[in-house]
Amino acid sequence: MELQVVEQAVAAASDKTCEGKVATYIPELGKADGSRVGVSVFSRSGERLSVGDTKTRFSIQSISKVISLAVALELCGFDMVFQNVGMEPSGDAFNSMVKLEYAHSVPYNPMINAGAIVIASYLARRISFEEMMRTSRSLCLDPDIVLDENVYRSEMSNISRNRAIAYLLESKGYIEKDVEKCLHFYVKMCSLSVTAESLAGLGLVLANDGIHPATGERLLQEQTVRVVKTIMLTCGMYDGSGQFAVRVGIPSKSGVGGGILSVIDREMGIGIYGPALDDKGNSVAGRYILEYLSEKWHLHLFDNRK
Repeated sequence: MELQVVEQAVAAASDKTCEGKVATYIPELGKADGSRVGVSVFSRSGERLSVGDTKTRFSIQSISKVISLAVALELCGFDMVFQNVGMEPSGDAFNSMVKLEYAHSVPYNPMINAGAIVIASYLARRISFEEMMRTSRSLCLDPDIVLDENVYRSEMSNISRNRAIAYLLESKGYIEKDVEKCLHFYVKMCSLSVTAESLAGLGLVLANDGIHPATGERLLQEQTVRVVKTIMLTCGMYDGSGQFAVRVGIPSKSGVGGGILSVIDREMGIGIYGPALDDKGNSVAGRYILEYLSEKWHLHLFDNRK
């Protein structure tokens, strides 16, 4: 790991932010400064590199789906989690309802909204949001994570599409009872306030097989971590996941708040903030940074130069 490489990646990506736009369908997200860029890299050896806006707080949005999936696997087990949620890339936008309307179609994976809402329905019956927030703090190595009330209220005021998805899921028997409670749980998880450093911390825990890097405490079981990282690789970048896997080859999860979480197995976690998004909903700067680092540090899963 060289600081100069990270600085070069951020400099190059900063010039590309003009290619994207901040999310506005949740009005509070539209207030973000699209020119901001930051990246943090936390290695298993204890080295930490941060460049740019790495302490700026923003809402975790869909990256929370990684945490929710992990906790659901711990509480409910593999078979129950994937009873009503698939494991395949959807090829559609993260909030699409098209394939869900087919007679026997379950949500394609836990990283799109429909799948994450089903996961939220499992969790809402078994664990409080306050407990989930404490778990998120632990997994992200960040005790200062809180609920961003402004984002939460803004998202709940513009939730018609996710509400439609949730009630469609209920009509198919994939959500049991209390759809509104499930939606509030889902949106609260998306409204957690994190930083690029928080995401690097979560990436490091996943890279370290679910073990806290400082205390040695096991936070997640081995099978949970393996499943989560695999789903991130195949489905984590919305309907741009396939191209991202080919070009970058790093298990990652994006969010429309501008964050990207990346895991280099047994090596490091990477957290990125860049709220200017491409047409898939992924951070423009984040995509450039990860492609740059992947090439310079040979991070692609199938890079034989490692």
